[in-house]
Amino acid sequence: MVLKEIFIKGFKSFADPVRLEVSDRVTVVVGPNGSGKSNVVDAIRWVLGEQSMKEIRAQEREDVVFWGNEKRPPAQYAYVELVFEDNGNKLSIGRELSRDGTSRYLLNGDEVRLKDLRELLMAHGFGKNPYSIIGQG
Repeated sequence: MVLKEIFIKGFKSFADPVRLEVSDRVTVVVGPNGSGKSNVVDAIRWVLGEQSMKEIRAQEREDVVFWGNEKRPPAQYAYVELVFEDNGNKLSIGRELSRDGTSRYLLNGDEVRLKDLRELLMAHGFGKNPYSIIGQG
């Protein structure tokens, strides 16, 4: 499976929808301080099922939903979607968390259990290996 796209909406500092295209050989995310690089990595970890708030630099589950600022109202939900290509087929993995705490995982638009998502990821080489995604530091 090769990551092709990252879609982020209402997650942490991403008030507006952002779609990032990923090249086949991406190894790093670079940008100036405060541009959201770490939040992109957090979004990837989160949509892949990360349950530890410490790992995505949050205190509470709802902290991942954009809180608003002087220019933008708070988001009602956080949504992240990763689009992979697997042997010519597209595979989409999404996660949504509403401000009221309602959470769901999506596989190609259909709701799935976290357990099912984890089994799929394990079958494609994504595990608890801490070197799969390297954050800042």
